[in-house]
Amino acid sequence: MRTETFKMERPGLVKAGDRVKIIERPGTSSYSYIIDPAVAMSGCYQTRDRILSDHGIVKEVQENDRGFYVIVELGS
Repeated sequence: MRTETFKMERPGLVKAGDRVKIIERPGTSSYSYIIDPAVAMSGCYQTRDRILSDHGIVKEVQENDRGFYVIVELGS
């Protein structure tokens, strides 16, 4: 299974075990992803690294001095 990290701006929007919907946002030369509805956002991915799943399961939410990060295990 593939796991990816998404940046979340405030706590409590999702928790471990939640099933989340992933939306792809194409850019001019890369792709970014949002956990719907606007819960957290990914970094930029090149075409070869695109996320092909449209859903995933939250494995954990981490907090550090830079904010909150959602670790998502993506569906196949």
